Amino acid sequence: MRLRADIFVSALLRRVFASGDFAAVEKKGAEEAGAIFIRQHFRNGLETLYAPAPQTAFDEGQAGDRLFEIRLSRSEPEAVRAMLERERKFDPDLWIVELEAEELGDMIPLAKDG
Repeated sequence: MRLRADIFVSALLRRVFASGDFAAVEKKGAEEAGAIFIRQHFRNGLETLYAPAPQTAFDEGQAGDRLFEIRLSRSEPEAVRAMLERERKFDPDLWIVELEAEELGDMIPLAKDG
């Protein structure tokens, strides 16, 4: 069983705040199963966008986990906004979480090739 989206986001926010960085929910989506997109802001104004990894990235034992892939890396904010707008049109129940942190460590579980 997959961890609910609202619980995953809440835990992520707490971990970010505990590390001394800032996080906020830009858009709240479906509480149980909404897709989660994460915007990481850097001091130089660039952003990295993390998106849900495709099902092909999951091993058999990971069916209930949430994995992410880097969709845009250190890109201009306009490119990130444009991609998120396309995703919103496809899935209006998605979450968008913003993080202001230079390093995330293992806070975001990445797919093996992500």
